[in-house]
Amino acid sequence: MEKFTIHKGVVAPLDRSNVDTDAIIPKQYLKSIKRSGFGPTLFDDWRYNEPGEPGMDHSKREVNPDFVLNKPRYKDASVLLARRNFGCGSSREHAVWALDDDGFRAVIAPSFADIFFNNSFKNGFLPIVLSEEIVSKLFEEVEATEGYELTVNLEDQVVVTPSGESFAFEIDDFRKYCLLNGLDDIALTLKHSDEIAAYEEKRKATSPWLFN
Repeated sequence: MEKFTIHKGVVAPLDRSNVDTDAIIPKQYLKSIKRSGFGPTLFDDWRYNEPGEPGMDHSKREVNPDFVLNKPRYKDASVLLARRNFGCGSSREHAVWALDDDGFRAVIAPSFADIFFNNSFKNGFLPIVLSEEIVSKLFEEVEATEGYELTVNLEDQVVVTPSGESFAFEIDDFRKYCLLNGLDDIALTLKHSDEIAAYEEKRKATSPWLFN
């Protein structure tokens, strides 16, 4: 997966609490197990004025002009700002895939649902917990400034505003290591490929009947 070190991007403010995974990516799109192609269906029920289905040409659907991601000023946003309990609901990993595929690299909120939070790290996506007070301050600044950007520095564990104000965030050391080095579960396993191969050869010698 892509390494996450320092990311600077336009912020899109999703001013809603308890955004569940069905809102992030509706159930009709869960048939695919590919990690790509979900971007146009992110927040599908809010983004469009009519229901969508897999295989549709989403570029021809009527969009909801009032939805934040459809506003021109947030077209290239790559940092999502949200309220508490983001990612609640079902355990679908597709929710993270959809955010990533639509160009987002991080989401900032006061709290996250546990499963979404864990899925994010496994897919190179960074969920950042900041206090309600700080998040509200950021919402105000984003609304007041078109093209508002935040810099997320994972190495230093800070979010930096355009004025230079910085806010520290916590992250588990192992998760930080994986993100900085672009290591998902498979890549972590492959780091031990020589040891695995040696073990398999040893097993073939001691228990050859298992490999017939």
